[in-house]
Amino acid sequence: MRIRNLNPDADIGASAWWLELDGHRLLLDAGVHPKREGRDGLPLMNLMKGVELDAVAITHCHHDHVGGLPVAVRHHPHAHVLMTELSYFLVERVLHNSVNVMQRQREELGIREYPLYSHDEVDDIAPLFQGFKYNREIEWAAFQKARVSGASPTLEFFDAGHTLGSAGVLVRGRRETLFYTGDVCFHDQTLLKAARFEDVRADVLIMETTRGNRAPTPGFTREDELDRLIAAIRATLKRKGSVLIPAFALGRTQEILAALALAMRAGKLEPQPVFIGGLGRVFTEIYDLEAHRAHRQHSSLQLHEALNLVVLEKGQAEAMRLTGGRIFVITAGMMSEHTAAHDLAARMMSDSRHGIFFVGYADPDTPGGRLKASQLGKPFIFSAGTGEMTRKCEVRDFDLSAHANRDELLAFVGEVEPRVVILGHGDGPARAWFAEQITARHPKIKVIQPVPGQWVEA
Repeated sequence: MRIRNLNPDADIGASAWWLELDGHRLLLDAGVHPKREGRDGLPLMNLMKGVELDAVAITHCHHDHVGGLPVAVRHHPHAHVLMTELSYFLVERVLHNSVNVMQRQREELGIREYPLYSHDEVDDIAPLFQGFKYNREIEWAAFQKARVSGASPTLEFFDAGHTLGSAGVLVRGRRETLFYTGDVCFHDQTLLKAARFEDVRADVLIMETTRGNRAPTPGFTREDELDRLIAAIRATLKRKGSVLIPAFALGRTQEILAALALAMRAGKLEPQPVFIGGLGRVFTEIYDLEAHRAHRQHSSLQLHEALNLVVLEKGQAEAMRLTGGRIFVITAGMMSEHTAAHDLAARMMSDSRHGIFFVGYADPDTPGGRLKASQLGKPFIFSAGTGEMTRKCEVRDFDLSAHANRDELLAFVGEVEPRVVILGHGDGPARAWFAEQITARHPKIKVIQPVPGQWVEA
């Protein structure tokens, strides 16, 4: 077994792992780095030029795991693309939206390399996509004429609980097995239930480390955190301010909408319209339509029926009145420039009645990260377009992560009992914490942190 890290950077970036097993080749994810522009954000696919690829397995449809898929297929046009059936309903919409975003960035930011692929290219590769149920073994090297003798290795998707359709991938060869966690959540969210990774055993474990540098808070419960969020929303509306919750369109938006719907149903919030972005509305409809297939709580809760959802039209965020109390759950968790979340935040910042509530990670180098770190009444640079601003509104951070905490992942290592753990999808301090803890608890396990492009012989 050989594994190569194709992430172009040593942090949370373009998730992509090249696996060679029993003479066959599998690509695990094909993301795009969220902090890099143009081709610099793509996986290191040039390292694999001229080498035949049997298949691509996608863990879930977040951009950092799937955004580079059309480019990967361009390099390897005969490779089939495998994912869960729930991801199958999402992937084309995600990729077409990526084209739209790149076209806009070409116009607004002058990034001449964009778009990295076209709408036509997404349509052309769609027949290669195949969706499978969880816990079904798939002979991934059998879609093409076998290049080597012997049976095909298999893979199996396990529910990762991170977002709709998310999966860990168990790959079985003749003598060796590998498990790739993708992004995983070991606790129940408002809608999605926790990952179902029970009884997973593997020789090699590729593991995310997102929250490795964040110790769990003693006594923390997600239910208490949601109560704090609802109370903060209620207080903001009472003082006639508006609430902005920046959230990723897929996953976080639906979880927050579900929390709002349940709070309104319980009388904790007065029913009122909730303003969302168009992409958030598309994914919310898919969450509703596929509720019967998903491993979730409140399976009968249809968000489009429980809430009065209003899609913001282009330019509406800059013009609409904000006083009197409105709720916005808007795509762009990092508040990138030229997004409704960014423009709303810039308008709300100078009024103490408003509240901006973060419910997930915001990179420190983005407008959202800078706003989260800002101090009340002190100037700071929000973005290049706005320049220096002084925040007067309330800004709070609520820990509603869809990633497992580090203690849960550390316990999972003990359950899998691998001989090798490969650490990825985390920054340096996060990976360092896991390396130290795994070595201390399981001295026989070899821990590897491969740099970009590095081969690992497992």
